[in-house]
Amino acid sequence: MSKATIGLTVKHRRYVPYSHAHYAGNLVDGAYVLALFGDVATEVCIQADGDEGLFASYSDVQFLQPLRAGDVVEVSATISRVGNRSRDLDFSAYVVCRGRPDRSASAAEVLGEPLEITRAKGTVVVPVG
Repeated sequence: MSKATIGLTVKHRRYVPYSHAHYAGNLVDGAYVLALFGDVATEVCIQADGDEGLFASYSDVQFLQPLRAGDVVEVSATISRVGNRSRDLDFSAYVVCRGRPDRSASAAEVLGEPLEITRAKGTVVVPVG
């Protein structure tokens, strides 16, 4: 029996290693965050339906601020609509800690206010059950 309910939320946090920097200024490409959205979407499907489900589509993706190597990013997925087999999800990504290579190679700080870097809307599908 499905436990899919509007408002069910899953959050993950991940340190972004310097090996993922692809651009000047230690910038990380947007695909990194989209992969994290896929991970939280998978857990939402497991929690709600007991199945990993399949990601069907994004209807909107907005890259608001850069993600940098050395950041700690928190991503979340929240069910916003429940259909027979589909679930619409709202995604967000926030930087909660930021590397400070200007201070030293290993310096970092906890941000006083998380910085929203990406938001998206997507749809997953799960088996009928």
